[in-house]
Amino acid sequence: MSGPRLRRRRASRDAAATMSLVAHLTELRNRIFKALLALLVATAISFWWYEHGLGEFIRAPYCGLDEELRYGGTDSGGCGLLITDVFGGVFIRLKVAFLAGAVLSAPFWLYQLWAFVTPGLKRQEKRYGIGFVAVSSLLFALGAFLAYVSLAKGLELLLTLAGDGVVIALTAQDYIGFVLSLLVAFGVSFEVPLIAIALNLVGVLSHEVLARSRRWIFFLTIVFAAFVTPTQDPFTMLLMAGPMIVLFELAIQIARVVDKRRAKREAIEGFHDIGDDEASPLDATPSPLDDASPAPRG
Repeated sequence: MSGPRLRRRRASRDAAATMSLVAHLTELRNRIFKALLALLVATAISFWWYEHGLGEFIRAPYCGLDEELRYGGTDSGGCGLLITDVFGGVFIRLKVAFLAGAVLSAPFWLYQLWAFVTPGLKRQEKRYGIGFVAVSSLLFALGAFLAYVSLAKGLELLLTLAGDGVVIALTAQDYIGFVLSLLVAFGVSFEVPLIAIALNLVGVLSHEVLARSRRWIFFLTIVFAAFVTPTQDPFTMLLMAGPMIVLFELAIQIARVVDKRRAKREAIEGFHDIGDDEASPLDATPSPLDDASPAPRG
């Protein structure tokens, strides 16, 4: 009995992948507009939030230092930051509000970026969009949290190196710029292992390549952490490099599982290309015989 010939179904691409160049540019313009609108709204909220807890949250690591390391600390117990120009306060507030707005709106503009890329991807590759946005936002938040935790120790180490007889008075521009650069450096660095996973999911980077390059990846991670951390102290460097190495190892193991499943799926789907009147390929590898003892003679 012969039935219809089975064919392997190839994952079809989205109809949007065949759009003209003008249509692609129009879609890009619309998605950029939506992303900028979300960023603008989140920045406005963060600008209001600055006076309702965000500013104190950023100054908290500095205010938690010993009194002799803070401006006017021994006299008033305060933790003042100097502003040396008229527009300094405005620019500081705008800088903090913009970065906070970018973080708050990250899920939305990351989704817009992924939605613009996905028309050129296969259907099974599109499934990773929501997970990509969620995990990337979580990793950025995790990196920024570790940076915030290490901020007080890094400040204390750097400021105590000035020695005795030095009056420490940080300007608001320098301190807040230092804090923001540290948060962004940690947050972005934690996204790098996710990029390796994304390349593996779309079939660009295999587990074999990642596993073979494991030592170089770990070494370059330490070098990257040494150059990126603004404090340049061993404590902060190891705090960045350690979790990154763990995340890279996790990415390698995820790539191993993905490649095994992909190979198994391709092996199963390979039989669908065989016609009804064709013989399927046989595995010529000999299998071990059962170790059965001869039956006793009666």
